Amino acid sequence: MSHFSTVKTELRQREPLLLALQDMGFAPEEGERTVRGYRGQTVAAELAVPMQNGGDFGFRMNAETGAYELVTDLDLWKQAIPIERFLSKLTQRYALNSVLAATQNEGFELAEQSVQQDGSIELVVTRWDA
Repeated sequence: MSHFSTVKTELRQREPLLLALQDMGFAPEEGERTVRGYRGQTVAAELAVPMQNGGDFGFRMNAETGAYELVTDLDLWKQAIPIERFLSKLTQRYALNSVLAATQNEGFELAEQSVQQDGSIELVVTRWDA
């Protein structure tokens, strides 16, 4: 029998999370949504990514930790990569989007972005002072 699992994350801001999911090719739906699991079971989420063959996943804010948690039926996980690798890639994209937003707010512009052999992302930002 299948059931929903909750995976804690350190993802605290909605916008970088949305952008990270979009960067990975997903179309997250915002607002009070349901995530589908085994035999029609559902769980509430604030962001949901519906999948055609079931195995949806979503995110909801944990009021105690102030961070989003991933909710999904792990037995129906049908992504090309295991959930641990998925969360690792999502966290990297989240961090990238957070850094880009923060640098832009400080008046910097992205001059260069490259992915290194080890998978890390190198950024070069510039700012002209008058």
